[in-house]
Amino acid sequence: MARPEKVAVVEELKEKLSKAESVIVTDYRGLDVGEITELRRQLYAAGVEYKVAKNTLTTIAAQEIDLPELAEYLVGPTAMAFGYDEPVAAAKIINEFARIHKDLEIKGGVLQGTVIDVQQIQALADLPSREELLSMLLRAMQGPISGLANALQGTIRNLAYALEAVREQKEAAGA
Repeated sequence: MARPEKVAVVEELKEKLSKAESVIVTDYRGLDVGEITELRRQLYAAGVEYKVAKNTLTTIAAQEIDLPELAEYLVGPTAMAFGYDEPVAAAKIINEFARIHKDLEIKGGVLQGTVIDVQQIQALADLPSREELLSMLLRAMQGPISGLANALQGTIRNLAYALEAVREQKEAAGA
């Protein structure tokens, strides 16, 4: 019989793994309390939850939600970053933090229900965020509109110059 506490932890992990857009599995050995606190603060600010979990319970939860491939990354001390809203946020923050703090090791992860490796996480971290993509889209959409406005404004300006020249000619001819 499994203890009720462990069953509850497995259920919680199943829910988090199912609900998260992205999960980054890390090995935090070598980080001191201050560094882990800083990492948690950065992740929390981006809406990402960072949780230490037992590998055996995480493996059980992963198998129960049909992610058995995740077990290969669940070796040694393991903490997971759960990104619920923005799939890129967790990867960006963890990747940047690991670049600065060499003791943080990215093991692998899950992206929208698919297990991914370290290279795929790094590629995900290099993607622009949702806000950056929307900004790029807005700039692309504004380009033709502002070009049209400038062209129309130029035509009106040229017409005004022509009318002004005609007025000056008439005044010069009448004087």
